[in-house]
Amino acid sequence: MCLKESKSAPPKPGLKRQLSNKYQDYKMKPPVSLFRWLLGMSLASIFSMTYIFAPPYVVTSIFALLFRYPSAHAAGIYAIPLILSILTPSKGRPWIVGMLTPMLDYFQFEMIIEDKATLSDNILNKGKNYVFGVQPHGIISFCGMCSAIHPDGAEYRTVKTAVASALLHIPILKNIMGIFALTDASGSNLRKILKRPGAEGSVVIYIGGMAELFMSSRQEERLYLNNRKGFIKLALREGVDIVPIYLFGNTSVLSVIKNGPLAAMSRKLKLSFTWFWGKYNLPIPRDDKLLYVAGKPIEIPKIAEPTQEDIDKYHKIYTDEVVRLFYTYKHEVPLYANKTLFIE
Repeated sequence: MCLKESKSAPPKPGLKRQLSNKYQDYKMKPPVSLFRWLLGMSLASIFSMTYIFAPPYVVTSIFALLFRYPSAHAAGIYAIPLILSILTPSKGRPWIVGMLTPMLDYFQFEMIIEDKATLSDNILNKGKNYVFGVQPHGIISFCGMCSAIHPDGAEYRTVKTAVASALLHIPILKNIMGIFALTDASGSNLRKILKRPGAEGSVVIYIGGMAELFMSSRQEERLYLNNRKGFIKLALREGVDIVPIYLFGNTSVLSVIKNGPLAAMSRKLKLSFTWFWGKYNLPIPRDDKLLYVAGKPIEIPKIAEPTQEDIDKYHKIYTDEVVRLFYTYKHEVPLYANKTLFIE
């Protein structure tokens, strides 16, 4: 479904700065030094390189240990990172996340929260919890990472992000990505989390999941949303409001091979094992501008057994809000100025 820009939805180019000032005090940023730019690229590349090289390292380490190749001593040394990773649980590490600020400069990252004061007060002072519905997924969510790194996101670093259970068990990968506070995306686990108050009872859900990953493109913007209604049902049963979030640039920083055996395995395991590339045709993310936009919370009633009509009603409200965010803010990101949103 192609959702074209309505006349009333987007801001005119001349109103660009006025719109930004309404929600966030944009300040003229000094030029980023070459050193900081390179540091930001290096830090971001750690995550993309880990996705590419961790799985083959794990396989070769197991092979070396089993066959004592080229020798028992050499195999043991080679497998030390694997052994340490197995013994170390995946755990959120906010202090490490806070040290990754050069990534913000590399991606020219900006953050807009439409109702920041109310949202912060509700979570931090009133103990209210939320489902943060995030789209698009992208290949690796660098925009989502930057939102946790940004000072405005510091107070939300304990909010769990739901991921495929496989990611929580793959050595190396679980430790590197785990610093962003990951949790199992199973329904039973999410219901357990949502019974807690405040940030500890909130969760980030990437609505489009792995299906949306393979829609990533620099030329067009596609969301996998029409058949994703489980998060609405979950929110209705728990009576938790939904905050729609749009991640501009998430689908452009990396490109992916969308067909073949690795892509098929990725879809089955709900985890990316396919080859992707960015800057210099390497697994280095491009330094495209990233913009994180959080809309106003959607009020969700508590319905123990929601009907399909209830689910469809609030799914449409969420979808309409996602479309509004896209067309309202796309002019803030040069690569998106002429893009149209497709929802499948």
